[in-house]
Amino acid sequence: MKIILAAPRGFCAGVNMAIDSLDLTLQKFGPPVYVYHEIVHNQYVVKTFREKGAVFVNTIEEVPEGSVLLFSAHGVSPQVREAARARNLNALDATCPLVTKVHLEAIKYAKAGYTIILIGHDGHDEVIGTMGEAPEAILLVEDEADVDKLEVKDESKLAYLTQTTLSVDDANRVIRRLRERFPQIESPPKDDICYATQNRQEAVRILSDDVDAVIVLGSQNSSNSQRLRELAADDGKPAYLVDGPADLSIQDFSDASTVLITAGASAPESVVQSTIDWLVEHFDATVEVKQIREESVQFPLPKPLRAFAAEARAK
Repeated sequence: MKIILAAPRGFCAGVNMAIDSLDLTLQKFGPPVYVYHEIVHNQYVVKTFREKGAVFVNTIEEVPEGSVLLFSAHGVSPQVREAARARNLNALDATCPLVTKVHLEAIKYAKAGYTIILIGHDGHDEVIGTMGEAPEAILLVEDEADVDKLEVKDESKLAYLTQTTLSVDDANRVIRRLRERFPQIESPPKDDICYATQNRQEAVRILSDDVDAVIVLGSQNSSNSQRLRELAADDGKPAYLVDGPADLSIQDFSDASTVLITAGASAPESVVQSTIDWLVEHFDATVEVKQIREESVQFPLPKPLRAFAAEARAK
């Protein structure tokens, strides 16, 4: 067997920043550190941090007054921030800057009196946080059928935003339908779908043509990982979204001579390597890395952690 290892893959800048933030918060304050929702949507990462003393919660009321709280990479609504202040929590913000960009766009359009069409997945942490910025002004659509059902008061003051982790192709289909129905609809000057999501999808789109099967490392609740699996499946390839090699079956790859491995933006490289090791052990696989895009993006840590990080590096 030959393994085609996609690059880029795995952690994006926002995930790196969020994980480093939680690690440093645990070092600085000691456990328990509370985290509003999963720090990133990856079961391996969440389990690792639980073992270090992180406590993941779904409501602010679960956090004892005066405790240390970290907001996850997916962002939170103003209502959550206010609830944290009311409980006198020491709140640190690890929201991905690209998610913050969407929040700021929502605030800007809402203040200008626009109705905002948010393209995203109902119930996703990121979507909940974005909609919380202007709940009275935002309508959520998931697909073209939702666009067809939209009713808006003023078509001249309409704008759309997107969840950062969508399928580029799916989002473009919805945007085309929006523009067909509402030719005057406005959009931000720069796409909301994040660079890492687009790069990983591009790699799968290009590399899946020449393989027999695709393995995507990532958790089931990871939106960007699900989109990678769907993209490979749409290309007619058997595609498996798994947390690691324990979720794979030897039978699934018995006839595969070439397998593409990639990883969602919240999946650690260690699970990629353990999956490669599993294929090497069972199929005597060799590995070829194929680089589609270079990535050099980095995001700064939350301000309260920057000095502590510098001190830790100095030691």
